[in-house]
Amino acid sequence: MEAATLEQTRTAEHLAMAEAYGAHNYHPLPVVIESGKGCWVSDVDGRKYLDMLSAYSALNFGYSNERLIAAATKQLNKATLTSRAFHNDQLGPFCRELCELSGYQAVLPMNSGAEAVETAIKMARKWGYRKKGVPANKAKIICAKGNFHGRTTTVISFSTDSQYRDGFGPYTPGFTLVPFGRPEALEKAIRPETVAFLVEPIQAESGILVPPDGYLRRVREICSRHNVLLIADEIQTGLCRTGYRFAWHHDGPEARPDAMCLGKALGGGVVPISAVVADWNVMDVFKPGDHGSTFGGNPLACAVARVAIAMIRDDGLEERARDIGQYFRSRLEAVNAPAVKEVRGRGLLIGVQIKKGFPKARWFCERFMQHGLLCKDAHEDVIRFAPPLVIERSDIDWAMERIAPVLEAAYKEA
Repeated sequence: MEAATLEQTRTAEHLAMAEAYGAHNYHPLPVVIESGKGCWVSDVDGRKYLDMLSAYSALNFGYSNERLIAAATKQLNKATLTSRAFHNDQLGPFCRELCELSGYQAVLPMNSGAEAVETAIKMARKWGYRKKGVPANKAKIICAKGNFHGRTTTVISFSTDSQYRDGFGPYTPGFTLVPFGRPEALEKAIRPETVAFLVEPIQAESGILVPPDGYLRRVREICSRHNVLLIADEIQTGLCRTGYRFAWHHDGPEARPDAMCLGKALGGGVVPISAVVADWNVMDVFKPGDHGSTFGGNPLACAVARVAIAMIRDDGLEERARDIGQYFRSRLEAVNAPAVKEVRGRGLLIGVQIKKGFPKARWFCERFMQHGLLCKDAHEDVIRFAPPLVIERSDIDWAMERIAPVLEAAYKEA
């Protein structure tokens, strides 16, 4: 009993400090993680959990990956930051290797996913003025309803989630919204001043919404015909998460975007780094002084990202995500639970939608945590499962022994 009291006190102490001194802009599960290895983490009291969120897909390689940690340690003892006022010996190789991995000609490195999206917006607008001939300050970018591209003032200006917008106006103009998954709506919305369509191949934050097969291929055809850039936000879905190197690959090479926003797993879950990749006929609108970031392309982040790129290229993570993802989905679909409306996703990005009348998705996440499994709700009715790509089938079996009983036992609310 004394040990249990001590554990309760240690966790409670950390939660109380965060509540007292940290801004209340998150509502995390009440677990305080201290360390991790692979897919497993331990809290401050030594309790173990299977992480099935992987920091919103940033930890694709798991915790404490030896190759990534070694790269970071080596670079920490050399140079961590030079700014872009000077070159560093990691930036050029990083850009070349990311181009080779992605199939694009040029890279602009930043730090966060939202910065990559902001960069892509600026690039598209300037391309519209310099290359398409759109009149000054008239450029329009089309986005999909239900999108999540970040939290900056400009990005929330084209969000359809009221909580992301409430109290943060006035909003940045220049955006048009169309339904996700409906290419005919995109074509109808295009105007002479339209410069780009910015879209997630799968809407993760909206509840793992997968568009119809061929959607991006059809979108590509429409954008090409109207001289509109297609920009794919692959920050969560890219780098093998959905069973292919990039999620647009599900629709084949005909769906190739003009540019991609990358982030999260690019830094191996060790350091923040993001990037926009595009061919030179789009990227060349940037001239010295147009755009930048003090930490963008810093040698520490680039050194770690180079190892992450090598692992993506060489370690069979696409096939692993496809194989284990299919196995996980089949196990979830086999659960006989009245609370479950649908299981959907691709690769190891999976959503379990809960029917109306049952507890909200967070209720399930809280109970999974009590059984040693960590995941996150997406909106109020979807449980998101996105474990590190290094997860084993035995880990999935362990998880299902806990997931299935909770789903099956969920009560219907009065």
